This record gives sequence, structure tokens and C-alpha cells, in this order.
Amino acid sequence: MSNQLYINEIQTLFDDVQKSEIFEDQKMMTDAVPLFPITEINKKYEEAKKTEGFMLKDFVITHFDFLGAKILVQRDHHLPIEEHIEKLWDELTRTAYEEKGTLLKLPKPYIVPGGRFNEFFYWDSYFIMLGLQVSGRLEMMENIVENCAYLIQHVGFVPNASRTHFLSRSQPPYFSLMLDLLFETTGNNEIYIQYYTTLEREYAFWMNGEEGLENGSCIKRVVKTKDGDILNRYYDAENTPRPESYLIDIEDHENAPEDEFYRNIRSACESGWDFSSRWFADGEHIQTIETLNLAQVDLNCLLWHLETTLATSSALQNLKEKENYFTERAAKRRQMINKYFWDEKAKTYKDYHTKKNTKTPSEHIAALYPLFLGLADREQAEGVAGIIAEKFLYQGGLVTTTKKSGQQWDLPNAWAPYQWLGFKSMKNYGFNELAEKIKNNWCLNVERVYNNTGKLMEKYNALDTETIAGGGEYPNQDGFGWTNGVYLKLQQN
Repeated sequence: MSNQLYINEIQTLFDDVQKSEIFEDQKMMTDAVPLFPITEINKKYEEAKKTEGFMLKDFVITHFDFLGAKILVQRDHHLPIEEHIEKLWDELTRTAYEEKGTLLKLPKPYIVPGGRFNEFFYWDSYFIMLGLQVSGRLEMMENIVENCAYLIQHVGFVPNASRTHFLSRSQPPYFSLMLDLLFETTGNNEIYIQYYTTLEREYAFWMNGEEGLENGSCIKRVVKTKDGDILNRYYDAENTPRPESYLIDIEDHENAPEDEFYRNIRSACESGWDFSSRWFADGEHIQTIETLNLAQVDLNCLLWHLETTLATSSALQNLKEKENYFTERAAKRRQMINKYFWDEKAKTYKDYHTKKNTKTPSEHIAALYPLFLGLADREQAEGVAGIIAEKFLYQGGLVTTTKKSGQQWDLPNAWAPYQWLGFKSMKNYGFNELAEKIKNNWCLNVERVYNNTGKLMEKYNALDTETIAGGGEYPNQDGFGWTNGVYLKLQQN
């Protein structure tokens, strides 16, 4: 697989297009497919831009293919929502058997989120799989796992999405949970053996650099605390503007004091939460973003699950030494999750600030992960459940934070992944009434919007259920993979 970014090859043209804002959405140019050899396009551009009456947009449209830049979903407004979702699975199915522009090739068909997102996304795909399981689409579930495995084996990790400009970061590591979902569906534990080397390779990616790391320091995705404990953080290998949000990043950077502003922005994208007050030093402004200074509770819980899965897989193969190694690592991480992320005073989980050696003030829904994965004790679960009921659950579902900042991963927005995590977390600890309320509040919101618009959205407004959700760098999207998946899964439970 080539890591060559064709964006780098047309840097002057790309820079001019993004800064001129000839397209409303900057993702248009990153997804464009060149119709001619890059050297030829560059040469023509250098000549053409000097001519009188030159129109940049006309030049770009002549030399690039924008087909498929936005998915237009065919609708029948009279279909019940479940039937509409069944149609959507087919309409959102894509193949990429060869590289085109920035699009990476993948061996199997896959489901894309929808709207402006016309490529394979990592953590979205887990929540899509929840719905595919309900729909009985086992082959597509297996395809998603195969595509993730292919990327891990060829790139070393699953990129944020299947585009060349995402080869510097991943997303929350859900591959081991995908295997659990396949096992739950088929009862075949051979999958843990089949993908053992893939699990190991993904783990090596997240732990890369831990050897020889000094206390109180960080490297890539690994943090070593002042006490010598190992935690993980989100990280991106690049410290440049994101191609898909090029001008936005350049403008935000103008008033940002942090030398690694771009890397902090990109690292927040690895979390999937782009963007939230969770990452801001002042809790308000993106210019104060400090993702790199934090070890995140969700990431460390997911890596505990990966370690546990590796231990299980080792045991199935009678690899005693490896079983012991990953069992010990998982046990140690469980202790660290309790030590660094549990806030006894607040009775919830928070992120850990590695520079200040303290928990961050942000109240956020990622506190659900220890309950979702069964890591919390009874008292901790009761604490989190109380806060979820008091501060996060609204008429239209669970919000992600308690702060209204204008960012899309803050109040008042409700996102599909956390409705499932919330429901499952409460069920795990017997808070059945709260689980049902989470399910019903969000599902009714989804149904109301669908009945009014014929659309399934990327996110929902949990406070004002008469309003479409907003915030962030682009309008609310329609499709929508993980909403479809979580809705079906919740309706089944």
C-alpha cells in the first residue's frame, strides 16, 4: 500500500484551492480524484493561473472528479424506520478495490457513514456492526473485520478513515470489541486465534515507544507518569493543518500559543471527539487545545479490553507465557484506571492531566467506559449512574459533556455511540430503569426527526427536540451509519 499523499504532490494547487474557499466544504478537495497525471495537472496549473480571466474553480472541476463526494440517499418517506434502515445498508455500501486519489484500497465491501463521509471509518464501523448484527448481515460484519485486519497488517493500525491523509492517526481501538461482536453472533471462538497476530500488531502500535521511557515523560501514544505507571493518550504523527479542514486550522492557529497546536487538533481527531471543551485548557476556546497533555479514560479502557482479548486468544492457543504477560498487563491497567481516572470526590471518571498530575475538570460521557467494560465496582457504578441521570440525560438522549461551547461534541448534542454505551453500562450494573430511559429518550428523538424529515442524522439535539443538532466545522450529516446501527440494536434490547 502506497503512503504517498497525492495532496503533497499538488501542494501549491491544493493550498490555493483551500484558501480561496471555492468549495463550501474543504473535504471536497481532499476527496477529489485527479483525472490526469499529477505532473501534467501541476504544469497546466502553473501556466493557466497566469492567463487573463483564469477561474480556479473551473480549472479544478476540469481536472478532478468529484463524483461521490457527497452521498445522495434515495428515500421513500412512507417506509417505517426499520425498513428504511435496511435499504440504507445497501445504499451506504461501497467498494475500493484500488486506490483512487486519497482513497485507500480495501479487500472487502464496507459501509460508509453517509453525507460527506464517503469512506471507511474505524470506530463508526463498530456501531454500524451492532445494526448489521440485528439485520442478520453477518457477511458485512465479517467484511468490516477483514478490512480492519488488512489495514492493521499493511499500515500497522486502522487509520481514522480510509484516506491517505489519515495515515498519521487512528481512532478509538475497537477491533477487539468487533471480534467480541462476531463471536457473540456466530459462537465461533476461532476468530480470536485467526486474528491473534492482528491484535498483537494493533497493540504494538498503541504501545510503541514505551521501552526506556523515563518517569514523567511521553512519547507518541504512551505516557509514563511521575510514579512510573504506563498510560496511553491520543496522538497524531503530524503537526500540520489537516487537509480536510485546512483553512479552519490555519485561522485557528493564528491565536494559539501552543507550538504543537496542529498536533493537538489532530490528536483530538484520533479520539473521535473533534471537537469538545474536554480538550481545551480553558474549557472554552479551541486555541487552548491540549489533547497531548491528557491521558484519556476511554482509550485506556479500550486498551484494557485489547490486553484482555490478547490474554484470551493466547490461552486458546496454549501460549502460556503470552497469556501471563497480557493478563498481567490488563490487571495492571485496571489498577491504573482506578488510580488515575476515578475521582472519588466527584464520584465519576475523568481524564488525567499528565503535566499537572491531576484529574481534569471536564465532566464528560467517556466516564461510561469503565461501566461499559465492567471495570467499575458497585460503588463507582452507582456514582456514575447518579451523575448520568442528573447531568447528562435529557429529553432527547445523553449529551457528551455538561458544557455548551458551540463545539459539536459538547452539550446539547447526543451522539449514537454514547446512547449504546449508556444503555449497556446501566444494564451491566442492574440500573434497568435508567437504561430504558436512555434508550427511549434517544430513540423517540430519532423517530421524531425521521418522521419530520425522512432522515437519520449524524447527531441529535438532546435538549430541544424540535431543533436539528448543530455546532462544529460542518452541517449535521444524513445517512447515518452509527445512528442506524445503534437504533436497531437498542430496539432489539
